[in-house]
Amino acid sequence: MESLLCRLLVMGATLAMAHACPKYCTCQNLSESLGTLCPAKGLLFVPPDIDRSTVELRLGGNYILRITQQDFANMTDLVDLTLSRNTIGYLQPFSFGDLETLRSLHLDNNRLTELGPDDLRGLVNLQHLILNNNQLGRVHDKALEDLAPALEDLDLSFNNLPSLPWASVRRMVNLHQLSLDHNLLDFIPEGTFSDLERLARLDLTSNRLRKLPPDTIFARAQDSPVLTTPYAPQLSLSLGGNPLHCNCEMLWLRRLERDDDLETCASPPTLKGRYFWYVREDEFTCTPPLITQHTHRILVLEGQTASLRCEASGDPAPAIHWISPDDRLLGNSSRTTLYPNGTLGIGITTSKDYGAFTCIAANVAGESTASVEVSIIQLPHLSNGTGQPAQPKSRLSDITGTSRVTKGAPKGQAPEKVVSVAEVTAESALVRWTVSATAPKVKMYQLQYNCSDDEVLIYRTPLHYAAMQEPQRGRNPREASIT
Repeated sequence: MESLLCRLLVMGATLAMAHACPKYCTCQNLSESLGTLCPAKGLLFVPPDIDRSTVELRLGGNYILRITQQDFANMTDLVDLTLSRNTIGYLQPFSFGDLETLRSLHLDNNRLTELGPDDLRGLVNLQHLILNNNQLGRVHDKALEDLAPALEDLDLSFNNLPSLPWASVRRMVNLHQLSLDHNLLDFIPEGTFSDLERLARLDLTSNRLRKLPPDTIFARAQDSPVLTTPYAPQLSLSLGGNPLHCNCEMLWLRRLERDDDLETCASPPTLKGRYFWYVREDEFTCTPPLITQHTHRILVLEGQTASLRCEASGDPAPAIHWISPDDRLLGNSSRTTLYPNGTLGIGITTSKDYGAFTCIAANVAGESTASVEVSIIQLPHLSNGTGQPAQPKSRLSDITGTSRVTKGAPKGQAPEKVVSVAEVTAESALVRWTVSATAPKVKMYQLQYNCSDDEVLIYRTPLHYAAMQEPQRGRNPREASIT
């Protein structure tokens, strides 16, 4: 009887397991771990009846199209999740939000085109993230925030990434392997790998990198056991297949003592096609800047825009800086714009712009300067209510209206407002004037205003001319809305 009872209990447990396991899947209960295996079963979506206590879940080799928040909800024991070789093109934000214990996530060989800010949110203990062979063209700046501190292995190879959230990469202090090969990376900020002391493998093969910023971590790429420790192992660095620009900025890499990894020089023309490690150190040279074209002098009506041109050549390409006549370094502001081609744009000129602007072209090999003379044709400033020219005042004001009196008004009669300003806001103003027998024709108008956000207090809009018709009878009101 006891033997029969035991058999019935075992049979009942087996039936319960079979009932809990999704159709077409195999469930393994080993000790306290439950594994649910559903590889290559033709699944179009994640089975909804997966046991929530599953520790290992394999769904690779199916035709799953998307991942939703319900797919892995409450699976707080899941450690290993495999979604490789599906057709996943969309991750719903917070789909992995309950998977705080997950250590490994395989999403390789799918159709993901981007990672949003919350697509991987909640994976705070993830150690292995495999995303190679997708179609990723963008990774949001916050997509890897939760993962960064614990991540040990990140594979983003064979995608279409022109850039990465480098600030998050810099925080991956436990990273051992970083695979970024076969992407479109053309720039890596200096200091990105400085704190990655445990990094043992960095693969940057077949990208668009012309140079690599120097970093102390690359010293471990040399064949020198003195520089490596168990905590900081020797670094395996792969750079082949990049269009390296072999000038003085890459001399630090040439001086590393490491095996030939078949890197070649793509430029300058004299070194094109030559193996990087066969080029002599004295051939890694740079050229000081030379200003090739610039504006010599310019005459500008006060209040108008001005464009100061400055172009330079050099190797590497020099950066252009501008110094104002009062020796201030200029940058992008509400009034000035620095364009990538080196041109300085001044939105609204003032009398303070009179003088010599200095263009400085600089690179690691030196610098070159040129002077641009700017002359300003000043305009009179009309003070409120007097109609007389006045000099600009170097103080803030809150002008909300103005008027101009008519000359020759009879004694005792209130002055007639010929010009008035109303509905003044931070961005617009309504100007009204009246043409009559006693008021002259308006041939032009000018708006003066102050801006508390800039050290230059008084600006003027460009002059606006209005051809006015003579009134036949009475008054002819005119108005203009200025934004």
